[in-house]
Formats: sequence, C-alpha cells, structure tokens
Amino acid sequence: MTPHNDLRETAKRAMENSRSPFSGLKVGAALKAKSGKVFAGANIETASLGLTICAERVALFSAIAGGEREFEEIAIVSSADEPIPPCGACRQVMWELCGDIRVSTHDLKGASESFKLSELLPFPFEKF
Repeated sequence: MTPHNDLRETAKRAMENSRSPFSGLKVGAALKAKSGKVFAGANIETASLGLTICAERVALFSAIAGGEREFEEIAIVSSADEPIPPCGACRQVMWELCGDIRVSTHDLKGASESFKLSELLPFPFEKF
C-alpha cells in the first residue's frame, strides 16, 4: 500500500467515528506530519451548529497539541456521493498551520481528487 492509500484508509477509519446527526455527512481526515506521524480526525456536530468542528481541523489541532509543526499531506474521506474539498474555514486554518500541503479527497466508491492547498485557496488571508 502506498503512503497515499495508507492516509486514505486512516481517514476512512476515522470517518466511522463521525458524530453527524444533523447533516448526515460523515467525514474523516488523516494528516501526515513531516515526522511521519499520522493524526486522524472526524467531524463532530453539535446542536449549536456554529460550534461544530470539521474532521480536518480535529486532525490538525490534535497534531499541533501533540507537538507537530510541519506537515506533508492530508487525506479526506466522506460519505458524500463524490469527493468533496475542505470548507473555507479549514482551508484557511490549514494554510496558516500547514502551508501549501497536498490535499487529497475521496468518496467511498473509490473516486478521488488531489490538489495543492494553494489551488483550493488561491488568495489566502495572510497574517501580518
């Protein structure tokens, strides 16, 4: 199995831990740090929808809390009918904390797409 497939499988397993009673959309993410460690996350919805957190940010914040600061790639798997890219908030957070990493998106039928983050967020808000 290639590293890309390993990340996809880790994200798929993480998706099983999704708590998505409102949208019904299950999402899992697997973020690979330059150290080789992989951090997984699942989306977690709450009744106060603004407090919901995406799988990508769960994985990233877990990695940051674990001391990682440099990243290579994130894989995202969802229960949608086609691969879906990260939301705008996740794109911005990933830009600030990961830089121009590889982002791969997958559905459960085997379709996938791959991008550099700069393709998904061509005009990021930069810190001053």
